[in-house]
Amino acid sequence: MKCGGGNRAVRARKLALLPLIAATFFIVSGGPYGTEDIVSKTGYGGALLILLLVPLVWSLPTALMVAELSTAIPEEGGFYVWVTRAMGPFWGFQEAWLSLVGSIFDMALYPTLFVFYISHFFPSLAAGHWPTILGLGMIFVCTLWNIVGTRAVGAGSIVFAVVLLAPFVVLVAVAFAHPGAATAVRSADPAGVDWLGAILIAMWNLMGWDNPSTFAGEVEKPRRTYPRTMASGLTLIALVYLIPIAAVAHTGIDPNTWTTGGWVDLGRRFGGEWLAAAIAIGGVVSAFGTFNGLMLSLTRLPLVMTEDGYLPAIFARRTKRTDMPWVAISACAVGWALAFGLGFVALAVIDVLISGLSVILEFAALVALRLREPEMERPFRIPWGLGGAIAVCITPTALIVLAFVRNATQPAGPLNALTLDLLLIAAGPAVYAVSRLRRRHSVARAAANEGADAVR
Repeated sequence: MKCGGGNRAVRARKLALLPLIAATFFIVSGGPYGTEDIVSKTGYGGALLILLLVPLVWSLPTALMVAELSTAIPEEGGFYVWVTRAMGPFWGFQEAWLSLVGSIFDMALYPTLFVFYISHFFPSLAAGHWPTILGLGMIFVCTLWNIVGTRAVGAGSIVFAVVLLAPFVVLVAVAFAHPGAATAVRSADPAGVDWLGAILIAMWNLMGWDNPSTFAGEVEKPRRTYPRTMASGLTLIALVYLIPIAAVAHTGIDPNTWTTGGWVDLGRRFGGEWLAAAIAIGGVVSAFGTFNGLMLSLTRLPLVMTEDGYLPAIFARRTKRTDMPWVAISACAVGWALAFGLGFVALAVIDVLISGLSVILEFAALVALRLREPEMERPFRIPWGLGGAIAVCITPTALIVLAFVRNATQPAGPLNALTLDLLLIAAGPAVYAVSRLRRRHSVARAAANEGADAVR
């Protein structure tokens, strides 16, 4: 087994530090959009506490794990390669399965948000067939953008980040200049407080630190670049979440009035229609940039799984000029285009559990590789030996247990989210068995053909 793309040379020019930080910003975050439900569920104090603690107990351990493994094994395929090397092909396949299945729910969110913010300018586009047309159009443009090349996605992410964050800088300045309110409402309605739901939404807003690892073969000096990216990205994203909410909390606006997309209304309240329009444009950019960055990451999984014999060879076809896996990109785009349906909270909660389990497998790979390959070169190493590696696994695992508890009460169509999650997780071993049979058949047929050629 090849176990991913190995150290295959990539012909296209590689991604440098700043574009990788920008791409990671969109892969993980995409700005303050999506944090509104945290405020409405817990109030300002609860939201700030959650957005301060969750990065420390969820994002920081994950970023440390990614920094160690991506510098030790800087190969295309990233976390799929780590788990396969540490625990064997079965678990490597489950890692890829969980990541791809989780992406169905995650990627369905961004075309929906894209349409939501566009409809701010053109309300008629929120009705009829227009949402479907606009969502599919966004997916099509992102597909073409990714086929152009990795550097195109990274360069675009820098521009998108500036456009997205600029109106929030204005909003923060205006809100902090506001005199505030002596009788401000700081807490959510006690009857509606949902700490677990808010924590899971925060986790969703802080997921994806492992995703940039899948295109490590397309990054300049990955053993130096990834630790810097993790540190810079974590700091940037934490500030982008905390500062705008703290600024609005200063004004005393009732947190119970916050809804999904509420940043536009806040912009209108503090800066008028021009600031509301700028934040809405930022929402369009956020949805597009996040989908674009995640497409760059997730489409590398079918590629390396094809190289390992699990998928038909067509998925490994690349463009001649930019060396992009255009078939894998196109196939993923089609799959995600079929995933519209559930609401924001349901999609986020389902995604947290499935994708969170894949992260737990990566932590298991971290510990397994420390035991099995203690002499492996690790340019970045989590300190305090094996105990340090085990310690960083504890809080993320505990949060995934909370996700199991919350998903048992979250509706997801005719099922609850936990039942749907368990069905999808259980399907992984069955799909692996089918893929293994196909792989053995392909190997046997190739051997037979080689034997026939030798006889001739």
